[in-house]
Amino acid sequence: MPASLTRIGAVYCRQIYLLRRSLIRVFDVMFWPVMEFMVWGFMVLYIQKMATGPITQSIVFLLGALIGWDINCRGQLAMNIAALEDIWTRNIIQVLISPIRLWEWLLAVALYTLTKVGAITLVLALLAWGLYAFNLLSIGWTFLPLAANLFLFGWALGLFTFGLLLRYGNAAEALTWGVPFVIQPFSCVFYPLETLPGWAQLIARLLPTTYIFEGLRKTVSEGAVAWNLWATIAGLNLLYAAGGLFFVSWMLKAARRSGQLCRLGQE
Repeated sequence: MPASLTRIGAVYCRQIYLLRRSLIRVFDVMFWPVMEFMVWGFMVLYIQKMATGPITQSIVFLLGALIGWDINCRGQLAMNIAALEDIWTRNIIQVLISPIRLWEWLLAVALYTLTKVGAITLVLALLAWGLYAFNLLSIGWTFLPLAANLFLFGWALGLFTFGLLLRYGNAAEALTWGVPFVIQPFSCVFYPLETLPGWAQLIARLLPTTYIFEGLRKTVSEGAVAWNLWATIAGLNLLYAAGGLFFVSWMLKAARRSGQLCRLGQE
């Protein structure tokens, strides 16, 4: 087996072992997504009960959007939490001075993040089916590539915040939890782009999540695939992913030059 695959597999297995051996970690991974989904899900049921006309499509979209947004949010958080755990335990220096390359560590953490997000999505889909009689597959096969793009954008955001963690340490920790909430109003998760004021639309058009949820709305309402949005979604996602990789590399070099790398986890 090539050395790179061995190192990637070792980092991936380490993360899985940490998760498997700690009920607290498993609880933390599942608790917040499930609680948030239940609160919003019951609110959707209440809206459906109070509405005078048929709003079946809106219910389908809202529940699908909730699951989709969680994929994006957890994709970003899972990557940064993996880095933060190494910072909190003062293990980050040992990782970075080991023979493993930066891209190998990032790929291993991305695979681990994908595993966690996949497990959370499965749990939420089962809850939606059991509690709200909502079948995620009713959206259609287009949900899968949309979900993949949501994960990719979450991973790209995680790269930017990870770069800030490397450069500024615990001072940048708040961004790990805050970034999803900053971009959510501009991502048009629960409402169309035209709902936003003009200045906010300019920001929204720079985010691939805006086009992803617009595509999801079109699929639900018309049963058609929004092919015209795919080039924009793919282009923006690739741009953010490439920018995130460059930013992490740049911040790592800056942290090494400034000596911040040696102080990570010791502030």
